[in-house]
Amino acid sequence: MTKFYYLKLSRTKKIRFLKHKQINNDYIVFLHGFMSDLEGKKPKVFLNFAKKNKLGFIALEYSGHGKSTGKFTKGNISKWSKETYLLIKKIVKKNKIIFVGSSMGAWISLNQFKFFKNQIKGFLGIGSAPEFLENLMWKKFSKKMKSEIIQKKILHLKHGNYTYPITLQLLKDGRKNKVLKKKIASKIKVTMVHGQKDDVVPVSYSRKILKMFTNAKKKLVIVKNGDHSLSSNKGLKILKKEIKLITN
Repeated sequence: MTKFYYLKLSRTKKIRFLKHKQINNDYIVFLHGFMSDLEGKKPKVFLNFAKKNKLGFIALEYSGHGKSTGKFTKGNISKWSKETYLLIKKIVKKNKIIFVGSSMGAWISLNQFKFFKNQIKGFLGIGSAPEFLENLMWKKFSKKMKSEIIQKKILHLKHGNYTYPITLQLLKDGRKNKVLKKKIASKIKVTMVHGQKDDVVPVSYSRKILKMFTNAKKKLVIVKNGDHSLSSNKGLKILKKEIKLITN
């Protein structure tokens, strides 16, 4: 049974998270994707890896996700990045950090570099999707979809078996969180893992992230026949291998 914790951010707001405390050691910080939660396989895999290797671990469900409070439609990249920052400050404190960002989680990870630059020791991206709101949503919306979201302030976007409530405020906030043109000079290990058959986010996004890092030890791993989530046994095996190389 996985034990969850709650961080109270205000009288009405609390964030659900996972943790494995480790005194004076590096922390893996796992950040999940858009409309995801901590019930999947990936957070458990990284938590178990951290325990086995005597590393610290945290992962949170942003507001409006999973069992955290708040409405999904009220959330945005700025808010979710701030919640991540607050949890790191509280739990990780001054320890070194290895970010693991899945899809949107990679964008949230990149937003943390301005706060924790000197603490970050590694970054593993999984099907990374920085700036996806503008490039993979807004720019691909039809005129009809664009006018609907402008008028109604929300669009219920169907993708596969899911419907995503995309708000105008979320799209606007995404534009304030541009990261891809930034340069990061940290001498760290940066590995991007991307499924060859990812039908949600093109592999070019992982390549764009690698270009941001000017002094890092960089690596791109393309998983043959891999999908967006990489939660298959093969995908998880590759992720475990790559996190091991970053944490060593």
